[in-house]
Amino acid sequence: MLEIAENLIYGGIAVFLAGSAFVLLAVAARTSYGLLGDFSQKPVLEVLDILLLVFIVVELLFAVRATVEKRELVAEPFLLVGIIASIKEIVVLSVEAASALGKGAEFDDRVVEIGLLGVLVVLLGATSWLLRRKEREPDEGEPAPEHAAG
Repeated sequence: MLEIAENLIYGGIAVFLAGSAFVLLAVAARTSYGLLGDFSQKPVLEVLDILLLVFIVVELLFAVRATVEKRELVAEPFLLVGIIASIKEIVVLSVEAASALGKGAEFDDRVVEIGLLGVLVVLLGATSWLLRRKEREPDEGEPAPEHAAG
């Protein structure tokens, strides 16, 4: 009974994530249409921001699917979501920093945020790499595979 409830909950989450992705794509299309009359960077940044959000939602949907299929929480898709979300914020903050150039503390704050997010991307990437490396190693209880001598 708990397994059925769990599957229904995961299914509901998947439906909401898929619906959100489609709505965001529609918003991106509408915002892209606005590019025809406005050649400034604001609509382009808005479209990029929305599309990166779509990537985040789709990766979350993949994480839910992987969790349901493997019946265990898989960390890598969530790490990827963190990387994408951090890069999304770096892009947004870079544009804000460019418009705050010469404004002293406001510009400095943006640069510090960008630097911290960059460190976060590197740490999440390293964590993902270590996780993949760990998955390739044999379990502690299993004997190590023997290499063929050439």
